[in-house]
Amino acid sequence: MSNKQFTAKEIEDLLKGITYPGFSRDIVSFGIVKGIEAEGPQVTVSLEFSTSDETISQKVAEQVGKTLSDAGVEAVDIKVQHHNPQANAGEGEANDAPDLLPGVKHIIAVASGKGGVGKSTIAANLAIGLTKLGLKVGLMDADIYGPSVQMLLNLGDEPEPADGENKLMPIEAYGVKAMSMGVLVDADTPLVWRGPMVSSAVEQLMRDVNWGELDVLVLDMPPGTGDIQLTVSQKVKLTGAVIVTTPQELALIDARKGIGMFQKVGVPVLGLVENMSYFLAPDTGKRYEIFSSGGARKEALRQRVPFLGEIPLQLEIREGSDAGKPVAAQDSPIGELFSQLAEKVWQSVNEPKMQ
Repeated sequence: MSNKQFTAKEIEDLLKGITYPGFSRDIVSFGIVKGIEAEGPQVTVSLEFSTSDETISQKVAEQVGKTLSDAGVEAVDIKVQHHNPQANAGEGEANDAPDLLPGVKHIIAVASGKGGVGKSTIAANLAIGLTKLGLKVGLMDADIYGPSVQMLLNLGDEPEPADGENKLMPIEAYGVKAMSMGVLVDADTPLVWRGPMVSSAVEQLMRDVNWGELDVLVLDMPPGTGDIQLTVSQKVKLTGAVIVTTPQELALIDARKGIGMFQKVGVPVLGLVENMSYFLAPDTGKRYEIFSSGGARKEALRQRVPFLGEIPLQLEIREGSDAGKPVAAQDSPIGELFSQLAEKVWQSVNEPKMQ
């Protein structure tokens, strides 16, 4: 056996070679490794997980043990703790983590397994629909690389500083308090950031914006199941997630991954929305199912989650989005569809038990 003695820094470098299951990021940058003690041949590694799924922690602990043993560490003690901010909702259980959104009652993540399904459009119109229920609503654009909320709500002004606080005031539009990276950087400037910087930016949008008292904060998440999704689930208590998909199987494959990701970290899935479900010809009124139809309804039944409705592929939605005049703010049949969507989402939020 090797007599080599390792420093804590050497152990950390070894652990950076272990990725979190299902993600591309390593367990050190994800904050899973909470402590390293290296004394002679004995190494102690403390791990903390933001999920109650012990299969994940067991898999990581096994990888840590094997990695260190293969490197020549003679004795490894791995301590595992579970700290899930998604657990014990409403039970008043003490939480040592700082509350990033103390005035927000409910946080809803609007997510999709892949890009291009109209997630941001759904998020913005959903937020407006929720205001029509008499709720105080915020909308935070968590899609750092591809922010859209600034355009969807026509957030033309720069945010003002909050009086007496080192924070920014959200910009109000259509009764919604909104914030997006799109109003903080030049529209033509790409953000060439690595994962940790993006995760930090999302946390800052939650912590350093004066959201005030809100009934609901809608999070427009980036597509996929990456760093930001895990960061958000680690940092705040999510009431639930709304999954947006289009009807065809190609999109549903990734929607299933999105559902599985949220379930894995203990976030209830409030339901599925089928966007671009059909097209009504303006001249004849004939219905065309361009991307097929009904796929999300069937998937919701299969996954045992609520089906929240169909949103058509309509010129009115596209024109409103491009002009910063969301259809949910307008008195029209399409606007009414988003009001119905908001009602169903709010009903799912208030269900005694959510899958």
